[in-house]
Order: sequence, then C-alpha cells, then structure tokens
Amino acid sequence: MTVSVRPASVFEDVRALVGPKSPEANVCWCLSHRIPSKLNNELRGPARGDYVAGLCRAEPPPGVLAYDGDDPVGWAAVAPRSDTAFARSRTIPHVDDLPVWSLWCIRVRPGHRKRGVSHALIAGAVEFARAHGAPAIEAYPLDSGGARVDMTMAYPGIRKNFERAGFTHAADTTSVLSGHPRVVMRLYLR
Repeated sequence: MTVSVRPASVFEDVRALVGPKSPEANVCWCLSHRIPSKLNNELRGPARGDYVAGLCRAEPPPGVLAYDGDDPVGWAAVAPRSDTAFARSRTIPHVDDLPVWSLWCIRVRPGHRKRGVSHALIAGAVEFARAHGAPAIEAYPLDSGGARVDMTMAYPGIRKNFERAGFTHAADTTSVLSGHPRVVMRLYLR
C-alpha cells in the first residue's frame, strides 16, 4: 500500500471517513473539539454534514486525508488551537502563548490499520500546519503505557506514535479518555 496525504478539501472523502451511515444521525463528524459546544449541540442531522462541507471549501480545509491510490483511508483533524475548543480547555493546559496548531483526531478505516496510515497522517498534518505558517503543532494523545486501547477511543492517537514522529512531551493534563491519561505532545516547526 502506498499512502499519500492531501488536504481535506473533498467533502465526499471526508464524509467517507467521519460521516455517519445515515445523514439524519447526530454523530461527531469530528466537530466536537472544532466548534463551540453550543453550536455543536445545535447542529442536528444533515446540518452537521453541511457544516463540514463548508469547512472543506474553506482555506485552510479542516485537516488532512490519507489515500491509498484514490481511496480515502485515513483522516486527521488539524487547525490553529485558537480556532478550537482546546483554546478554552480546562483539562488540557496551554504550555505557553505560542500560536500553535492542534492535531486532535486520527481515524484509519478498518481494513487499513496497522499499515502505517496513522504515521503518514501525523507526518501529513505536520507538513500541513508548517505550510500554513504554524510555529509548532501539538497533539493530545493517550499515554497508554503500552496497554491496549479500544480502537473507538483511540482517536486522539497514542503517545508513542507522536514520539516516533519527533514530538516531545510538553505537559501533563487532567484529561482522561478510556481510562488512559492524555498528555500534551509538541513539535516545533521553525
């Protein structure tokens, strides 16, 4: 499998990775950390997909997609932290006032896992942030200590994968997901 990573500007490809089977469903669409909770709660059913379609038409798009040929196989949400709920988080601290970008969700389609897609997505998100002038990029992965993580709750990524990509531990958090603490990992881009 040869993986390429591109900006998430094709809505149908984003929908294939983070959209629901039923357009009436009120699932995440990877909006819960991107937009204020009030708006997140107001967007129902097809309005959620419409909102994401608008993000895909915007500059910058809402993240990056991994492709195997023309088949979308992975998604990573990445944006300036100031444009996300992480700007106001009580559980994930700000390390400093640097205008960092946040990488908070990685999703790989079943059947394509354990093939390096998540590593390609992290590298692609780093390059995406760098190309848009980010001085640094942060992620908030699970620090599982090598313990198995339920795949449905592994969306923030795993600490060791960010370490492999050159990120370093920047801070502890009070956030816990699926029984595992989350940490702030950072990579400076300049």
